[in-house]
This record gives sequence, structure tokens and C-alpha cells, in this order.
Amino acid sequence: MPSMLRCATAMLALLAALPALAQREMYPKKEGVPQPLQWHTLPSWMSIDMELRGRLEDQTALNYVNDKERMYVLTRARGGLTVRPLSWLTGYLQFQDTHALGLPLRDVAANQRDVFDLRQGYLNFHYKPLQFIAGRQELKFGDERVVGISDWTNNSRTWDGFNLRVGDKNRVDIFSTSVVTVHPTSLDTHGAGLTFHGVEANLTTVVPKTTIAPFVLVRAVPRVTSQQKIAGTETEVTFGSYYETKLPFGFDSSGTGDLQRGSYSNDSIHAGAAIIRGGYAIGTVPLKPHIEGEYDYATGNPHTNAQRIGTYDQQYPSNHNAFGLVDLFGFQNIKQDRLNFSLAPSTNFLLLFQGSSLHVASTRDGVYSSSAASVVTAPTAGFAHDGIGSEFDASAKYIFHKSLVTNVGLGHFFPGYVMTSTSHRAPLTLAYFQLTYRFKVDKDAATAK
Repeated sequence: MPSMLRCATAMLALLAALPALAQREMYPKKEGVPQPLQWHTLPSWMSIDMELRGRLEDQTALNYVNDKERMYVLTRARGGLTVRPLSWLTGYLQFQDTHALGLPLRDVAANQRDVFDLRQGYLNFHYKPLQFIAGRQELKFGDERVVGISDWTNNSRTWDGFNLRVGDKNRVDIFSTSVVTVHPTSLDTHGAGLTFHGVEANLTTVVPKTTIAPFVLVRAVPRVTSQQKIAGTETEVTFGSYYETKLPFGFDSSGTGDLQRGSYSNDSIHAGAAIIRGGYAIGTVPLKPHIEGEYDYATGNPHTNAQRIGTYDQQYPSNHNAFGLVDLFGFQNIKQDRLNFSLAPSTNFLLLFQGSSLHVASTRDGVYSSSAASVVTAPTAGFAHDGIGSEFDASAKYIFHKSLVTNVGLGHFFPGYVMTSTSHRAPLTLAYFQLTYRFKVDKDAATAK
């Protein structure tokens, strides 16, 4: 067993013996709270924040290649400056510096390295329940399976543009943006115009113990090439809703459903996706066990109509742990059956165990990565079977003094027919150990949040 796997196993045993403190969410929410610090000479209208994160990863078969084990460290440093010159105006600047230490440059992924760059920079004009945010910013909706920042990746995601937010507990976001293009060794750039628009509502009081988040998203790209190699424009509309509800007797449910329609040059778009989860928590038991079944489905292209695209466009999701900890696959042409089981020995300690079975939705379409790149192309006649593979994962989180967060995990992917029938046949084991520390500095520590 590789040294990293032994380390991960030992850390799981160690974490089980530690005392308790705060917070239990694992993915994809930001974990822990910034430690409040004070600097008396700092102006009262200014605050500083910092995040330091390092993650040691070991992969036994990078890119599904046998005997290609890689151990490396992903580092991330972020620093932010908030200014409040007026009661109705807030400005924010955030720099970022990320690296993949120990990983050969040819193996460094696009989301692992970004040398000292501007990650966020915006003005927030706000008055009571109204906010207008202009500049480089984050967008996070629902459980981030459609639109999210993908915080687990080293670089994470931001957008350039405008967002009008109205309301508080019940709110509506209306935005027009373009996702920021990351350049590892030069300044990140704005996309070609504003290409991603939408309206998203977050309704928390309409139905008791339920959050409903309907959305309409529009992607408008000025130049694409169709399946017939004809250049044109893309107009794609995605409409659907996320929901989360607490049911009687300890039951709960959450999920997302959406449809896509539009045009891609001379091709039409007909696609859709659904996520459904149902769980049960035993709150009276000390470990607070929670068991949950999950089914995910995103359409593929059956190629029955030469001028129709049926592959679901996953938009901009936070894909970490959507299809296993190894993060091999994206939400396109895929079906998943998964069982999630969690234990919360204390308020700051969470254990999560997961088992999943993955299949292609259409055997005539390929397999896609978490970044929507094509991993496996289907043969002309289609795959003889739909099995992508199965995975088992175990992970844990422990928060020291609310601000120092420890994550440790171990995942193994067992390739199925779709993978073994191609060159991507190697089983993959991933182990990681991560530390994250955040703090915020104000004139008075009591004002730091």
C-alpha cells in the first residue's frame, strides 16, 4: 500500500479520538469560520482577510494510466481587502496564488496552478434588501450542482459581470456575466463579452422547512461549430429548480431538475438532467447517523437525429464528490446510483462513507470529465454495455477551534466495461490530507465575522 494510503488510514483513526467544537457540512460549503483578529491601527472602514490551504494528494494511476503514481501538494494562498467608504458602498479585492508542488508540469491540470492573480474585484452598491454587484465575483446557487465556484479545485471559479440581488430570506438574483479564463502564468482574462445570463430565486419561507430555488439560465456564445462543421452562434436556455426539504419523522429530501432547449449553430438542443436524494436521520442516537439514497441522471446524445444535440450541458457546477472523491467524471451522459452514510460524533467532526455505481445514459455517447472534456469517445455502433464503473469512498472532517479545518479522504474507482474497453482501463485510488486556515482582521476583533 502506498505511503499516502497508510497516512490516510492513520488519520481517520486519529480523528475519531479528538474532542468537539463547531460545524458539520462536508461538501461543497466553505468549511470553518475565519478566526477574528484585531489591529487597532487599521481604519474602521477597512478589513483584511486571508486563507491558507494545502492538500497532499496521492493518485495511483494518474489519467487512468497503469503504474503512473503521483504524489504532490496543492497549495493555495488568498488575501482580501474590504473597504466601506460609504454606508451604501462596499468594495472588495482578492488576490490568489496557487501551485501544484511535486507534479511534473506536463501533468498539471488547468485548475491546479495560477501564479499570483486577481481572483475577485467588485463594487457592491447596497441599500436595505437591494444589492448591485459589479465586477469580478462568485456565483453560487442551490447546492452548486448547476452553478457554483468549484472551491475544492485549487483555482476555483469566478465571473466578470453584474448581479442584481433583491431580498434576504426570499431573494432573487438577476445576472449577466462571463466566466473568467484562468492563465497559469499570466493575468486571468475576461471572456469575449457577456455570455452567461440568468435569473435565480431562493425561497425559504414559502413552504415550511423547505427551500425552493427555481432558475432560468441563458448561455449565448457568439461563435460555435455544429456537428455538421457549420459555424454559427449558440443560444441555450436551461430552466429548472433546486429544492431541499425536511420531512416528518427524521426524513429529508433534496434535488435538482432542469431541461435545456436552444440552438447550436444549425443544430437544436434537447437535453435535461435530474438529481434526487432521500435520507433518514436518527437524531436520538449519539453518533447521529444519516443514511441517504441518491440518483443522478444527465442525458447523452443518442445520435438518432443528425441535427439534434442531446448531451446535457452541465453549465458551471461544483463537481467535487458529485461522482466520487476521485473526481473523474462530469454531469454529462451519466447515470449514478449512490448510497451515502454519515456519522457526526460531535458538532465539529463528520465521517462520510459512500458507494456508487456509474453508467452512461446513452451507449452511443462518450464519457466526460468533471471539466466537460471528452474522456472516452463512443464507437460508431455504441458501447456494448453501459457500465462506467463503481466507486467506494471514505472521508472525514475535523475543525480545530472553529478556524483550522482538517480534511482526509480515501477513494477507489473500479473501472467498468466502458473504461476497460478503451485505453482508460486502470483502477485508480486517491488519498488526500488537507489543512485550511482562514482569518479576518478588523480594527476591533468583535467586528470580525
